[in-house]
Amino acid sequence: MAETRRIKRTSPLPKLVAAFAALLLLCFALIACGGEAEGPAYQDGDLIFQTSTSGQSKAIRLATGSEWTHVGVIFMQGGRPMVFEAVQPVKTTPLDKWIRRGVDQRYVVKRLRDRSLLQSIATRESMLAWGKGQEGKSYDMSFAWSDHEMYCSELVWKLYKEAVGIELAPLRTVANFSLKSPEVQLQLRKRWPHGIPPQEPMIAPVGLFESPLLVEVPR
Repeated sequence: MAETRRIKRTSPLPKLVAAFAALLLLCFALIACGGEAEGPAYQDGDLIFQTSTSGQSKAIRLATGSEWTHVGVIFMQGGRPMVFEAVQPVKTTPLDKWIRRGVDQRYVVKRLRDRSLLQSIATRESMLAWGKGQEGKSYDMSFAWSDHEMYCSELVWKLYKEAVGIELAPLRTVANFSLKSPEVQLQLRKRWPHGIPPQEPMIAPVGLFESPLLVEVPR
């Protein structure tokens, strides 16, 4: 009688368990990073800066002495980071789309040094409500300090002032910026054809960027 050989079968269960455990670890890692595979764990109220590709960007760099020419505020909506910003019009933009608009997709995120100021739900709701009231407003090409229209850094400054009671940086006047270069003069003539208002209050992105109330969020 021929010898009957028994074939040893290996159960696939241990491999499946290991694969499932690895998948769970990956999910937990993504959750810990705020749902993003890269970048910081964003928080409501974070400020984000970039060098824009707009026609006025070079003039802003020359007038302010800074590479950062555009700024917005991050809010988490449905687990997704969005940027509240003053472009045309004032609106909310998905963060990934916002980043792609900048020069070389470079950006810096800054956050209040004292995060306790934004911990209450009421404060965050106040920020969102104030921001909602600005949506749809036109971009302020004349950089006036009225609430009728908004430019980017004005929107961010007033959001914190009106909703949180914080002045992120001192205001400057138009005359305090570097206005002599031809590129700056060209933009000024477009915005103020009847003459520059030297005492008009202003806040530039660099004023917010250099605020001692903010710290950079590492990436």
